[in-house]
Amino acid sequence: MPGKRNTSFNIMVKKFLRDHNIPTKNDVQKLIARMERLEKMIENLADEKTKKKTGDKRSGSAGKKVIAAIREYEDGVGFAEIQQRTGFEEKKLRNLIYRLKNDGKIVTLSRGIYYAP
Repeated sequence: MPGKRNTSFNIMVKKFLRDHNIPTKNDVQKLIARMERLEKMIENLADEKTKKKTGDKRSGSAGKKVIAAIREYEDGVGFAEIQQRTGFEEKKLRNLIYRLKNDGKIVTLSRGIYYAP
């Protein structure tokens, strides 16, 4: 039966690929979509960890020391006095004050004058 074809060429190729565990284009696309979902999940987990670490630093002992120094003054205190009380370098103290203000732990009464409610 040389002229009769029971199976098409496409079916033979698919069978060959399946029998030899060779991935098809659809298989590869499914894997790529799955990998993208996993990458997004990993990014979300990394973002959550970063947020947790950042939050821990803001409520750390350095931040508590700055808040304690500010609370010693009922009417607010200036930057220079806070720096003198805490002994922190200018850059570190400015970063701490910025974070504490964003967290709502201290407020600015006027430029350079801070108050801890």
